[in-house]
Amino acid sequence: MDSLFLLVPIVIFFIVCAVKLFFWAVNSGQYDDLETEGRRILFDDDEPAERPAREEQKSGDTRAEQGEPGDKP
Repeated sequence: MDSLFLLVPIVIFFIVCAVKLFFWAVNSGQYDDLETEGRRILFDDDEPAERPAREEQKSGDTRAEQGEPGDKP
């Protein structure tokens, strides 16, 4: 029974904080547009960046010409 005298004010404090936080979020516009963020992920308009071709593919394998570390002559 003694623990209720401590727990009830703590619970009331947390409820008041949660209600204040909720009203702050509503007043600051956090819940104005709920659809755009979900659609932005699904329908991305950005074109994927093309990966630059590697020089080995353009000019052939240059590792044999230059030699790699550890290669014996």
